[in-house]
Amino acid sequence: MNAAGAWTALTLVTLLCLSSCARREAPQDRSGAGEFETLELRYQGNNGTVSPAELAEALGYLEPIRLNFVGSTVSGPASVQAVVTGDTDFGGAFNGAIIKLVAAKVPIVSVIGYYGVDEYRQSGFYVLDDSPIQGPRDILGKKVSMNTLGAHSEFMVKEFLFRNQFTSRDAQQVTLVVIPPVNGEQVLRQRQVDIAVLGDIYRDRAIEAGGIRSLFSDYELFGKFTAGSYVMKTDFIDRHPRTVRKFIAGVARALEWARETPREQVVAHFVDIMKQRQRNEEASAVKYWRSYGVNGKGGTISDREFQIWIDWMVKDGELTPGQLTASSLYTNELNPYVGDAQPIR
Repeated sequence: MNAAGAWTALTLVTLLCLSSCARREAPQDRSGAGEFETLELRYQGNNGTVSPAELAEALGYLEPIRLNFVGSTVSGPASVQAVVTGDTDFGGAFNGAIIKLVAAKVPIVSVIGYYGVDEYRQSGFYVLDDSPIQGPRDILGKKVSMNTLGAHSEFMVKEFLFRNQFTSRDAQQVTLVVIPPVNGEQVLRQRQVDIAVLGDIYRDRAIEAGGIRSLFSDYELFGKFTAGSYVMKTDFIDRHPRTVRKFIAGVARALEWARETPREQVVAHFVDIMKQRQRNEEASAVKYWRSYGVNGKGGTISDREFQIWIDWMVKDGELTPGQLTASSLYTNELNPYVGDAQPIR
């Protein structure tokens, strides 16, 4: 079993065991209004960035609901694990990783897209200018840094190889090294790895510094698409329907605000948010932000954004044909932008 397979097996066993444990309920609304089932949603975040949920709160779109930051994470699978074990109320991950968990009977559902790929936001696989690596065959036997195994970046490596007639067995010759995104450029320039996955603000910062070149990107492989979703446990949604609807509506509005507002204003707002939350984080990279990359209006999700990964996993032997349908993995029912509806105010 390769590293990704081992990670998947261990993680799924852990999740399934822990999901049966009693979760600590979020504090209940004691204001007497009774409009929402809870006024707090716990989550994990990433230092140095502002997520759509954090932006929604800062813009006032979630009021009176507040977010409770319980710690940092650099991995989508780890973020979802915290949801399943009851340590958080929502988390976000690459859609392919979500498919694996649902296939293992983990009781989660995607409720809104929160990051994606477009001409502005994309993850590239970069080498130094003087690297001998030129094409897919040159990747075999090399080290590639990425933020986690079994998620977005690993899928892209395999897809790039498969499109160039290499097999799953060939892909196992590539050594995947887990490195926090903020350190990807550093380990590449120090030649600790041969290839680094650089995405979003870290990619643009590295390009500005020069001395690197791209082999390929997820945008070149797939074009525009929503790549990751916020997920919640199905029983949490059942118990907190009004709170969840408010959360999704707020995040949807924030995504559209970021899409429609001049980039300079968005970045300035991000910097203010990071100053106010006082997490002792570096804000310099956020100036390179250009897009969340979410394809659907208001973060609405389409079958395609799951089907491409279902098809890939069937081809790779991770799923059996017909095991999952794309429509069973997500819901748009609580999103006010379905059918171009106006957002809930």
